[in-house]
Amino acid sequence: MRSTHCLLACVLTATLAACTEQSLPEFENPQPISVPSGRPAYGPRLSQADTDDLVLSWMEPNDDGKLLRYSVFDQGSWGASATAARDDDMFVNWADLPAVIPIGSGTLLAHWLSYVADSPYAYQILTAYSADGGSTWSAPGSPHTDGTATEHGFVSSYSAENGVGLIWLDGRETPDEGMTLRSASLDSEGDLHDESLIDDLVCDCCQTDVAETDGGPVAIYRNRTDEEVRDIYVSRFLDGEWQPGTPVSDDGWVISGCPVNGPSIDSAGNRVAIAWFTAANNKPIVKTAFSTNAGKSFSKPIEIASKGTSGHVGVSVIDRHSYVVSWLESDNDGSYEINLRALTLDGQIGPATTVGRTSLARTVPQMTRVGDKLILAWTDKLSDLSKVVSVEVPILGFYD
Repeated sequence: MRSTHCLLACVLTATLAACTEQSLPEFENPQPISVPSGRPAYGPRLSQADTDDLVLSWMEPNDDGKLLRYSVFDQGSWGASATAARDDDMFVNWADLPAVIPIGSGTLLAHWLSYVADSPYAYQILTAYSADGGSTWSAPGSPHTDGTATEHGFVSSYSAENGVGLIWLDGRETPDEGMTLRSASLDSEGDLHDESLIDDLVCDCCQTDVAETDGGPVAIYRNRTDEEVRDIYVSRFLDGEWQPGTPVSDDGWVISGCPVNGPSIDSAGNRVAIAWFTAANNKPIVKTAFSTNAGKSFSKPIEIASKGTSGHVGVSVIDRHSYVVSWLESDNDGSYEINLRALTLDGQIGPATTVGRTSLARTVPQMTRVGDKLILAWTDKLSDLSKVVSVEVPILGFYD
């Protein structure tokens, strides 16, 4: 009887260990997904309303003008492309990416940048709505009302009570005071609400990002101090207001210019994963951290890439135990790898996996999870013409 009890205890212990073990996910070989874009095409961006509603957008300057084009992901492939905006004054560039955002019930919101003066840094954010899945679009509007011929851009979106919330870098106080981070929301008619200041001094041209948690939206961005320290900060949206930003890591990166290298954030419930690039002390590093309380606090940062990395990170929550970070890294052949590394919340770190390559250092690879696959997109160059590339990467060891 004693041996039987011991055997049962051992079986029970092993079963409980198996149920609670946080296994590292693995990635199968990437499979290309044809993108219905013309050439040249620049600056792909993935936007997602939920895990089954994904839109890929890109900029496409051609003989018809400068276009914001997009495609909807459907049953493993990108559907026919469509035009969300045609604007001869569109600011087409590699780093400050427009988007077409699905916001439910067939409604889409497009945003892009448009020059307002004969200056390389004088452009506004324009937005347009479609309530019928892209068949018709509203006249362009803007989420900011300052009317200055200064830089506005690096937009990120989130769900807001009035419709869609946006945050962006706003140069209305430049050059005297510096770049600011601001927000506003747009209702279904395109009317502006709740324009506000989040941070009165931030890095000039790093991407922003926002994730939605059970505790509200969480924004991430690169801050800037008077001493030119440019580390990563987070701000939480609580009780109808963005809270003052706080550092997620005291990297101490002192740099007198913008590195054009923003952070990334993703969430599921109250779990939040973030990733960012720093080159403090002239050491390039990709770091990551996670939160289990909707961004109120974060774990100690983990270094996941160093030598050869140029950052331009992405992050996606995989399941209740794990997430994945992507980054760009130079190889020995004059090109750049798009790499992935999985992590678990209990501290396991998986191997680096290369899922694509590009000849361009100036691209911001995009990544998101759809079901048991990761979808990625980036810009490459072929025969002197830029193109948009997309792949899907199946995930093994998925515990959703």
